[in-house]
Amino acid sequence: MKTKLLLLFYVLLAFPAAAQELPSTLSLQEAVDWGVQYNRTLKRASLELQKAHKEKWKTISIGFPQINANLQYQNFIEQPVSLIPAQFFGGNEGEFAEVVFGTSQTAMGTVELNQLLFDGTYIVGVQGIRHYIETAENVLEKTELEIKKAVIISYVNVLTAKESLAVLENNARLLSKNIEEAHQLFKNGFAEEETVEQLRLTLSNLNAQVRYATASVALAENVLKLLLGQETSVEMTLSNSLAELTALAVFEEDIPQDYSNNIDLRLSENNVTSERLLYRLERAKNLPSFSAFINGSYMGNSNEFSFFDPEQKWFGSSAFGLRVRVPIFSSLGRKAGSQKAKLTLEQAELQLIETKAELFVAYQKATNDFRLAQENYSTAQENLALAERIEQKNTTKFFEGLSSSFELRQAQVQLYQAQENFIQSMRQIIINKTELDTLINNAQ
Repeated sequence: MKTKLLLLFYVLLAFPAAAQELPSTLSLQEAVDWGVQYNRTLKRASLELQKAHKEKWKTISIGFPQINANLQYQNFIEQPVSLIPAQFFGGNEGEFAEVVFGTSQTAMGTVELNQLLFDGTYIVGVQGIRHYIETAENVLEKTELEIKKAVIISYVNVLTAKESLAVLENNARLLSKNIEEAHQLFKNGFAEEETVEQLRLTLSNLNAQVRYATASVALAENVLKLLLGQETSVEMTLSNSLAELTALAVFEEDIPQDYSNNIDLRLSENNVTSERLLYRLERAKNLPSFSAFINGSYMGNSNEFSFFDPEQKWFGSSAFGLRVRVPIFSSLGRKAGSQKAKLTLEQAELQLIETKAELFVAYQKATNDFRLAQENYSTAQENLALAERIEQKNTTKFFEGLSSSFELRQAQVQLYQAQENFIQSMRQIIINKTELDTLINNAQ
């Protein structure tokens, strides 16, 4: 299916028609529900489904009786003249008399009832109604899945940015204390000036990272607010923590093996059905169509506009009959249309096969990525604990004069990297789980 919904597209279209007040605290589930309720892209998809239901009755109604009325008024500016042989009126043979027939003004009212008896295109159209609605429902479902995915990723990005900022600020505070202690040692002659400078260099890098992380938090929050249809000035507090959401994914053992409910696969199947119906529609154009009609009309004639006078005479007529439309020759136009529709159907069938193959590969990749993210999380957790112990030992040895400031700085940088890796491993495991859930169309 050609429909591709991008995160940027959601952000630009997220504002609802009327501003809604965001809750003071927002859990992940509340954020997802809010995005589904107020995202404008989803509203458009919902309206498309409503249009499909209206189209259903519009198509069915073609096969029901149709009544049309026609009113016509005609006033000759100059009446047509007919030539009649003059001998009919006692004139000379070979000459013509100029005669004007009828009145200068006429009025006619006609009512006709038509009933379709058989039309191949109508039958195909009625058969395609259910499929049309099903496709609109699947498009709505895909839109909702993509919006949920976008909100979850944005929510996790905010938590990740805040977690990184908190860790960096805490590291900066601890390092500032170390610098004060090292400066006292330097003043008392127990340390070199280079020792203090090494620590200050590390603190300067930390402060730069803190400033960047602060800006990242603001940016991530603004993206989430826009996805939820809120102004960037709105205050927002997230109630879930990154650790809570990670725990839900870390202990996920049973991964569903059935991905037949994948929305892209269903849309590709819908596309095949659509093209098959269009092919049948083109072939149905070669069949004759039958309809019945009954009509009645009244006509009034006058040289003056006297059609509302009670004495105006009206002459009625009525008829019923059958109409048969038989396609005979279209200069091979209908045949070309059928052949083109058949080729398009073959393309759709090939696309379905390709979609199934791509889905198999995507499922394998998503499963492996999720399992790898679980392993990386465990590894990052172990590495963080190890880096913390190494940094603590080096700090103790440094202030006891058993190690250099360079060794301490190495231990600190190693710790900071381990902290960032651990935070990113938490984020990645949630993102990969979200990708997998979206792929298998897991409502949870």
